[in-house]
Amino acid sequence: MSAKQSLENFSPSDAWWSMERGDSPIVATAIHNGHHIRNDLRLPMALSSEDRLREEDPFTEFTIRDVPNRVVVHRSRFEVDLNRARDAAVYVLPEQAWGLNVWKQTPAADLVEASLGVHDDYYAMLGAFLRGIERNFGRFVVLDIHSYNHRRNGRDQSPTDRDAAPEINIGTSSMDRVRWGGVVDAFMETLSSFEFRGRRMDVRENIAFQGKGEQTRFIHETFPETGCAIAVEFKKFFMDEWTGMPDPEALQALRAMLASTIPVLEDTLAAMR
Repeated sequence: MSAKQSLENFSPSDAWWSMERGDSPIVATAIHNGHHIRNDLRLPMALSSEDRLREEDPFTEFTIRDVPNRVVVHRSRFEVDLNRARDAAVYVLPEQAWGLNVWKQTPAADLVEASLGVHDDYYAMLGAFLRGIERNFGRFVVLDIHSYNHRRNGRDQSPTDRDAAPEINIGTSSMDRVRWGGVVDAFMETLSSFEFRGRRMDVRENIAFQGKGEQTRFIHETFPETGCAIAVEFKKFFMDEWTGMPDPEALQALRAMLASTIPVLEDTLAAMR
């Protein structure tokens, strides 16, 4: 497989999501990786493919390919945002979508309900998927992988100030930090100590984002004593957020960095027993 092929944004158009199950208590998800929307939304949607891509999380799927358990969503967050509560999962108003006019006109109720059905089915699937891992291992960690823009004023304009935009933001607000602090600390220390192309990464907690998404909330509410969900936001330093072009070397390094955390997380979980 060529380097270009290996970095392709894997997102089959006819699938809602894909899953891989392995022999480990470590799970990773890329729920905003997808770009496709179903056919009946194409005509009423006002956004171009390029505008949608700018707010999606392309290549997050690539970074988790070494994690034994994976869930990758292939539909765009502009069809349904699985990281928002059900009543806000379809962006109807511009204020729900960074001020963007998503629709030419308000989508019909049946179109919205069809999208919300994906939201319902995703969380039913995720609960069953994680219950299986809980049954086999007792405890588990979910790495909820996302990315975020830092050049919103334009590709040639100054980026967001570094004080407010760590290269890796760890969100933990919905977590019982007392119970899971050892896991989070070990994860962050491993990321911070990884030699990323000859340097160390800026890894901070609850700066640009606080981990308030629906997926982490769902996991902590459904598995309060056994599930640790860590929201991970990569600043889009690994790509041009305006053109969508990736930096292959940066993505390979991110993938290796996440892979390096797997044995650490497994050992930390085992020590909790």
